[in-house]
Amino acid sequence: MLTDDEKTFALLSHVLSLVVGFLAPLIIWLLKKDQSAYIAEHAQESLNFQISVLIYSAVAGVLCFILIGLVLLPLIGIAALVLIIVATVKAYKGEMYRYPFTIRLIK
Repeated sequence: MLTDDEKTFALLSHVLSLVVGFLAPLIIWLLKKDQSAYIAEHAQESLNFQISVLIYSAVAGVLCFILIGLVLLPLIGIAALVLIIVATVKAYKGEMYRYPFTIRLIK
């Protein structure tokens, strides 16, 4: 049974990444990974996703020189926003969510 605090921290690990990027899930993961497996999994998944989005955006930024990056950058932003909203809703419901197209660097 999950507590409201666990759901809240899991939710915050996704929502706050919209404001401060990978720092929010990193801080939540470092502080709560030993206290709750549920929070740790959500924060870890959010952290991996934010790192992946950063890498994809950097590649798209370089591809702006051949104009394809001008199309990719907005698509990456829209996809990231939608996926973060989906993950936030799942976290609030007490479910796990795995972001698609994520490089899982933090295990």
